[in-house]
Amino acid sequence: MAEVIKMPKMSDTMTEGVLAKWHKKVGDKIKSGDVLAEVETDKATMDMESYWDGTLLYVGVEEGQAVPVDALMAIVGKEGEDYKALLEAESGAQKSESPKEEAPKAEDKKEEAPAQGGGLSEEELAAKGITVIRMPLLSDTMTEGVIAEWHKKVGDKVKDDDVLADVETDKATMEVMGYATGTLLHIGVQKGEAAKVNGIIAIVGPEGTDVSGILAGGSAPAAPKSESKETESPKSEKSESSKEEAAPAAVANSNGGRIIASPLAKKIAKEKGIDLAQVAGSAEGGRIIKKDVENFTPAAKSESAKTESPKETAASAPVIPTYVGEEKYTEKPVSQMRKVIAKRLGESLFTAPHFYLTISIDMDNAMAARTQINTVAPVKVSFNDIVIKAVAVALKKHPAVNSSWGGDKIRFNEHTNIGVAMAVEDGLLVPVVRFADGKSLSHISAEVKEYGAKAKAKKLQPSDWEGSTFTVSNLGMFGIDEFTSIINSPDGAILSVGAIQAIPVVKNGAVVPGNVMKLTLGCDHRVVDGATGAAFLQTLKQLLEAPVTLLA
Repeated sequence: MAEVIKMPKMSDTMTEGVLAKWHKKVGDKIKSGDVLAEVETDKATMDMESYWDGTLLYVGVEEGQAVPVDALMAIVGKEGEDYKALLEAESGAQKSESPKEEAPKAEDKKEEAPAQGGGLSEEELAAKGITVIRMPLLSDTMTEGVIAEWHKKVGDKVKDDDVLADVETDKATMEVMGYATGTLLHIGVQKGEAAKVNGIIAIVGPEGTDVSGILAGGSAPAAPKSESKETESPKSEKSESSKEEAAPAAVANSNGGRIIASPLAKKIAKEKGIDLAQVAGSAEGGRIIKKDVENFTPAAKSESAKTESPKETAASAPVIPTYVGEEKYTEKPVSQMRKVIAKRLGESLFTAPHFYLTISIDMDNAMAARTQINTVAPVKVSFNDIVIKAVAVALKKHPAVNSSWGGDKIRFNEHTNIGVAMAVEDGLLVPVVRFADGKSLSHISAEVKEYGAKAKAKKLQPSDWEGSTFTVSNLGMFGIDEFTSIINSPDGAILSVGAIQAIPVVKNGAVVPGNVMKLTLGCDHRVVDGATGAAFLQTLKQLLEAPVTLLA
């Protein structure tokens, strides 16, 4: 009877795998134990073996394709056996779940349909002189705006340069113009109320127009408006200035006062080289609008300008050259490893309440001890190896730090399995040095080096990275003085190791050269309290400052 081969779960964090390579093809004879394919998981590329004898009848996944755990990959059976009924049964089980998932999407599409007012689109309404004014997007992070003040009320006559309202965004309070001429027929959001971006906030049109049909269409995003309201301006200029026109323009004049001008007026003045301080505003409150700038005629220079000294002329502002750069970027798909790193660390940071404790270690004795150890050790011992050994010994004295949160219980580990964070090309792997407190420094060093080589070659197996009780992350070799790490769940704590710095220190009342290393302990406050973490660091400090105790 034909058997279905599904994507196996090759690690505790795996949710999908990428089919890196098939070692068999349809029609090949296979036996139990044969390697069918290579699968790239979030941590390594691993062999997928067959547990059946027979012929490979069907392959449903192409090389390079990502496959969820338990999804169908292939079918094995007797040569010539009909497997289509089995294939249809598997595909039918998957399809039965898809309509439920797709149903909300259909509803979303209905909600996203362009709003229609009285059976007319906003372009058709504009042709009749009716403008629907929506909450504009005034910043890249804005999702809604609060009406801080209305400058017009229903029934007022408005022009396209008039400021209708002040809107408070997440970054600033800004002016909103309607860019429409007519009567303010409707205000949809009162002062102090919030409106979503693209929500209707007002309607402008001919006096007496019935807007009930427009309001019945809701406040969903509408189709783009026609750009023919300002026929005297090119379309390209209109589109380029649309964002700028939403912001207030205020410049300081020579007398220390403020000159209020519309953004469009400011833009035209800048293009024509007109000083707005010399322009008289015709709008309410002396506001300068477009027509004021277009009709402005420069006055003759004053006598004071003629008698200006050469020194004052020379002190004019320097001309800053324009630099034109190119914005560009590249994108690449997220690897399986990076997906799981993002998921696991995000869950850890936002689930476990982290707090951090930092301590300085005098490394003079450790440096001297390492030099002596490496004269007789079979492999070269690093400072990180010494830290791993010291951490393991300290954890035996402070089991509360060697614990993990279990929801309704706390696990206090009596063994010390130290995870060692290692950077690889696609992210981070954490192989585990098991029972580190009972191993020699040479043994730890050889094990860590072996894990490092396997990690870079993507040859680590699940048994290499599972079961840590505490994690050490060292960035000292990169010159990082001090940092904090996110706890590697389900551990209750993680140690961040900085670089050894040569700095002045005080010993016996005198300032002398010293070598100091900073350690930062990240703790899950659900299982480790501040005093508990501090006591652990004090023990760790004693061990590292007197490394001979690690050899006893």
